Parts: sequence; C-alpha cells; structure tokens
Amino acid sequence: MNATELALAEIFRKDARSGFEKYLPRIVRCLQLLSEKEIWWRRNTASNAAGNIVLHLCGNLRQWIISGLGGAPDVRARDQEFSERGPIPRRTLIKQLKTTVREACEITDRLSAETLLQDFSIQGFHVSGLVAILHVYEHFAYHAGQIAYITKLRCGQDLRFTRLPGEKPATRRQKAVHP
Repeated sequence: MNATELALAEIFRKDARSGFEKYLPRIVRCLQLLSEKEIWWRRNTASNAAGNIVLHLCGNLRQWIISGLGGAPDVRARDQEFSERGPIPRRTLIKQLKTTVREACEITDRLSAETLLQDFSIQGFHVSGLVAILHVYEHFAYHAGQIAYITKLRCGQDLRFTRLPGEKPATRRQKAVHP
C-alpha cells in the first residue's frame, strides 16, 4: 500500500468510529425516553419494536465486525432478534448495545490498512474489510433513525438530534412554541 491508501484507510476507520459514537447516544436517549413497555411496542405485526432493533444491531455488529473481522465465533441467532417480545429491561439493552459497540470499535481500531483491503466471507457475502465496516455503519445509522422515529411516535416530541451549523440551541420559550 502506498501512503495515500494508508491515510485513506485511517480516515475511513476514524469516520466509522465517529459515526457509531454519534448514533449510539441517540439510541440510548431514545431508550431512556421510552417506558419499559414502549420499548417493546409494535405498531403492527410487520413492524419491529425499538427493543428488537437494538437486539438486531447487536447481532449485526457482532456478526460482521466482532466475528467477521475480529475472528470471534459467529453465534448469531438472527431470527430471535425479531421474535423477542420482551420485556428485556432498558438498562440491559443499553448495556448490551454499549458493550457491543465498544467491542466492535476496538476491533476496527486495531485492523491494519492491509486487513481492511482483504476479502472476508460474512453472512454469505464476500466483501472487503472496508465494505464490511461500511455496511455495519450504514445499517447502524438506518436503524438508529427507526428507533428515533418510534420514539417520536410514542413521545410526541422533537428529539433535537440535528442542528444546522451556526444554528443556536433553542431557548425554553422556543422549545415550548416549536416542540
């Protein structure tokens, strides 16, 4: 690898970690806003509860990064991530998600640039280490959005996760007028 490729791999690794560090607190905040019962609420049988999505994110991180790139045994039971009806307590879900994200980030941090370019077979797909991390990051962000949407539906409030550059935080009066 040349210096440019090494630098690009390092930038990619840091950006992926930054993404997990951005979305993890949002998911945790949503779980804290939802009641224990609401964490397992489903709009209908075709929908997933926030609790199921958290289990699914843990399974995906574990299978693709901890096992697929890190070499741990693949013990994922994907169907159980969606069939669970809870209640698994909020604190247990949060702890499991934080632990899984931390382990995945530790593995990602120690992968060499050469390893990121190697091919891996994960969940029946043949991908490079870079593509595996990209898949997991995209997947994590997608489901973080679903959990935020469920939380908005249940709580009826703006979670204020995004703000444009230069935009000032809303004052109490503004929050009351524009929830």
